[in-house]
Amino acid sequence: MYPVLFEFGPLVVRFYGLMYVIALIAGVWIIRGESDRLGLGLSKDDVYNYCLCGLIAGIIGGRIYYVIFNWPYYGRNPAEIPAIWHGGLAIHGGVIAGFLFSLWYARRRKIPFWRLGDAVAPALILGQAFGRFGNFMNGDAHGVPTSMPWGIIFPRESIAGWEFPGRPVHPTMLYELMFNLCWFGILWRLRKRPHKDGFIFGLYVILYSVGRFIVSTFRADSLMVGDLRAAHVISIVLILIAGLWIARGRLWSAVEELG
Repeated sequence: MYPVLFEFGPLVVRFYGLMYVIALIAGVWIIRGESDRLGLGLSKDDVYNYCLCGLIAGIIGGRIYYVIFNWPYYGRNPAEIPAIWHGGLAIHGGVIAGFLFSLWYARRRKIPFWRLGDAVAPALILGQAFGRFGNFMNGDAHGVPTSMPWGIIFPRESIAGWEFPGRPVHPTMLYELMFNLCWFGILWRLRKRPHKDGFIFGLYVILYSVGRFIVSTFRADSLMVGDLRAAHVISIVLILIAGLWIARGRLWSAVEELG
């Protein structure tokens, strides 16, 4: 695994950045199609601007979230705060920032927010899968040491290789990549079934949180809340909130025949 795709003079193209570009392209394509299908009335340029601004908001939110939970280090090394290529983006922070940006955008454009969420959810989970491949090539978001045959020894210059030199670790970024691709398949299949606005987005929150809870058990770089992993706490809270919201609103009522 090598984080740099190629270098041309001073230009350095990293896999991490490439995955964001691919996620943006895929997101534009998916959300454009879903916008037409759901009657959101967004043009191609509207979707492109929404995805680009949403991606930027997600990156900023993810970084702020990560820095807050690691302030003892970043307080002593403020120059490292913008260095996202060194790793350190918390997806929960990115989703929160993206959620707030989307809420503002929906109100500004006078479109149904939860319908926009349904259009975005499949693109979001697919983009997160691309991002995890970037983590794999970067050697971050890694797991604890393992004796399992699929454990991976990362290069010494990577974050995982520096923390556990010469030792195989759980490739947790690949675990989450596979979960996310499965969740994308489920959301993509259900999106055309009759449902109330917000069902696909709520299901995305539940599915992603379940996968993240499982994967975080093996993560070596988990953010902590006291003695608890922050991802575990937040995942449980999100599952409960989204589950209760779907149940109380009977958002699945139009697709009960799927059961």
